[in-house]
Amino acid sequence: MARALGLDFGTTNTVLALADGGAATHSMSFTSSAGVTDTMRTALSFMKDPVLGASALKVEAGQAAIRQFIDNPGDCRFLQSIKTFAASALFQGTLIFAKRHNFEDLMEIFVRRLRTYAGEAWPSETRRIVAGRPVHFAGANPDPALATERYNAALSRLGFAEIHYVYEPVAAAFYFAQTLKSDATVLVADFGGGTTDYSLIRFETSAGKLTATPIGHSGVGVAGDHFDYRMIDNIVAPQIGKGSYFKSFDKVLEVPSSYYASFGRWNQLSIFKTSREFTELKKLVRTSLDPDKLEKFVDLVDHDEGYPLYQAISATKMALSSSEEAEFNFPPLGAAGRRTVRRADFESWIADDLARIEGALDEILTSTGTAPGEIDKIFLTGGTSFVPAVRRIFTRRFESSRIESGGELLSIAHGLALIGERDDIAQWTA
Repeated sequence: MARALGLDFGTTNTVLALADGGAATHSMSFTSSAGVTDTMRTALSFMKDPVLGASALKVEAGQAAIRQFIDNPGDCRFLQSIKTFAASALFQGTLIFAKRHNFEDLMEIFVRRLRTYAGEAWPSETRRIVAGRPVHFAGANPDPALATERYNAALSRLGFAEIHYVYEPVAAAFYFAQTLKSDATVLVADFGGGTTDYSLIRFETSAGKLTATPIGHSGVGVAGDHFDYRMIDNIVAPQIGKGSYFKSFDKVLEVPSSYYASFGRWNQLSIFKTSREFTELKKLVRTSLDPDKLEKFVDLVDHDEGYPLYQAISATKMALSSSEEAEFNFPPLGAAGRRTVRRADFESWIADDLARIEGALDEILTSTGTAPGEIDKIFLTGGTSFVPAVRRIFTRRFESSRIESGGELLSIAHGLALIGERDDIAQWTA
């Protein structure tokens, strides 16, 4: 029986893993109405169901939540990227069919659904859970202590007697270390949806046993979701009224940019829909100097177009990883929703984000007194590592032969499961 369950509760995807003994691990499989998968989109959907009674909701997670939302767009409440709210003191909950749910509730509901989807494969006798956490949480003023408190509240409700937290890049390093043929100093760069995290670890083999010594960590609350935001802000926001004006008595004022910050964070649209700001936005349509654009904005929110927009942006971003140009296509915007995007423009939009990602790399090298030539292997993991401008940060500093990638969805969860089996687990907890 596995001693520990590894939980990679990610901004975009969630994976659970168990150690089979030794260095072998496996991902937990989930069976839902959307089929069988070993990764789950970090998403929830809630819908009233007359079969369950007036006060009950039909709740789905992952791909099943997406399907429920697509099949019932007007009747379904859909939430994604729950993790982005973990460390935010400003997030005090959201209303779902008139009932307030705080972060702990949402995380608990999500993991419970995964337990249901796992069925008999769920390790009911395993009392230790090892959860990954970023070095720096996402958000303007993240509070890591608050995030840990919320994680503890949610996971303790699920009956785990031991709850441990490990930095996500440390877990990824343990996964990568299984492939090492000799002692090595390894730099792991983990590019998630909301954060970029670095970990520097020395791996050595003594008497046939792999040992690891942590050297340092760094991170920044910037990653793939920020790149999506830059694309939305430059491609979509101008078509729905950003930079336009409205009349207020005898004054002409610009439509508040805060509305577009909410819209750009596509995962927050379902919360924006129930906010006072959205109510105010709808009132501005009557006094707007460009009402057609604001009406498009309102329609996109009212019709829950956040997820389709994410799909369109994600497809364009992925295409730009292998081509100099890509087509953006988002039919709800009409003719304005189709345009060619150049990689050069995309890279100019994310220039500030790239600088912060590189700054965090400088930080770990400087704080540990490590020269680039002293690092034997660089392991890049996470979908954003495929962005050419991100890879260039590393190819400028390190020989290409030392840079490896892989396990984009699995490395953290499997590394957490491996750490969970160690007797010296306290050495690795954050």
